[in-house]
Parts: sequence; C-alpha cells; structure tokens
Amino acid sequence: EMSEMSERSKQNVAHGLAWSYYIGYLKIVLPRVKKSMEEFSRANPNVLACRETWKLHILVPLSCDVYDDLEKADSNIQYLTDLTETTLTRAGTKKRVYKHSLYAIRDEDNKLWHCAVEYATPLQSLYAMSQDECAAFSREDRLEQAKLFYRTLEEILKGSKECAGTYRLIVYEASGDAETHFLSRDILWHLRQQRHEEYAVYEGNQPHNLSTTLSSAELSLQISESDLPQPLRSDCL
Repeated sequence: EMSEMSERSKQNVAHGLAWSYYIGYLKIVLPRVKKSMEEFSRANPNVLACRETWKLHILVPLSCDVYDDLEKADSNIQYLTDLTETTLTRAGTKKRVYKHSLYAIRDEDNKLWHCAVEYATPLQSLYAMSQDECAAFSREDRLEQAKLFYRTLEEILKGSKECAGTYRLIVYEASGDAETHFLSRDILWHLRQQRHEEYAVYEGNQPHNLSTTLSSAELSLQISESDLPQPLRSDCL
C-alpha cells in the first residue's frame, strides 16, 4: 500500500509543481510584463523594437540543469538590466519584490537581440529530488516529470486569459556534449519566429501554424493525454 502511494505521489509531482508555479508566480507577474516592457521601451526606444517579443521567455530544460547565472550557461547571453519591479504583500511578507532581467542575445552575425528570459524555477526542485536519496527519485523519473511539467504548464497557460500573449515557453533537451551556444541559438530561434509572426500580422497575413510552430526540440516532445498526471481530486474534472 505504501508503495502504491509513493508511485501516485511521484505521478503528481509535475502536476503540483506546474500549478504552484502558475498560481504562486506566473499568474502574478505575467499580466504585468507588457507594462514593464512598455516603460523600458519608452526610455530605450531602439532596444525592444519588436513588440511581439515583449514577453517573458521561460526556459524549460528537460535535463533540469538550471544555471543561476545565464551568462555562464552561454557566453552569447549577456545581462543588460532589470525591468521595473512589482512590489506586493504576499503571505505575511511585506513589500515582496518581483522582477525580471533583460538580456542581450548575440547571433552569428554579432547582432544583438533583446528579451526578458529566465528559467522555470520548479525544475531546480526536480533536480534536487533526483539527488536526494530520501525522495527515491531516479534520473528517469526526473526526465519524465520534466516533460509532464512542461506539458501541464503549457495547458494551464493556454487556458489562462490574463496570461495570454505574455509568455513564451522554450523547451529543450541538451546532452552533455551540447554545443557551446546551443541555448542562445534556441532563444534566437524563438525570437525570430515571433518577429516573423509580427510582420505577418502587420502585413495582414495569418502566419502558417502561428500557435503550433515548434522548435526541433519541441517537435520530439510528444506526450499523449493519458501520460499527463491526473488532478489530485477526480471531482475537479
């Protein structure tokens, strides 16, 4: 019986982390992202030229390998500045600060692209669980839960009206021998896609597969509905 309970709890790890991340963080900060971008753009009109990229770009490494310093993950990613802070009183903490960092991404032609980007922090918890013997959480469990976290978060955000158009999920799977600049290239791929979408809308043409265009990493991430973790209470369906 204890073994069955353990298995069920493992299955719900990704589901719980995704909902906690959304309710406790993304639902708070995402509706404010565009306003912060607008304020920065007024003061720096030549930096954020493409409005379609005025979103929070959320990195989802399936390896759960999260760098605290993005510049150490890829030297083509350079910190620029912080956007305007949001200060709220939350759960007994007075003036809790929420903020996002703006980065310059250097492409193969040395051109700089700018965007707000950060890791999905719950992946750090998945990684820590796989390193803690008490969690009985294997590397294989971690990979499966990372995939489920991504798919669950994607579904949650798709259904969130207040977060529509404020984020971009960037999922990728990097091997140990990955290229030095694979991360900056992945981010650039998404920035270019968004610029293409903006130009297509500006010209009055609906871009092909606007909502379903995926990077090569995402194309390989196919999980059926039956693989998704089920809600903790069946009567919520």
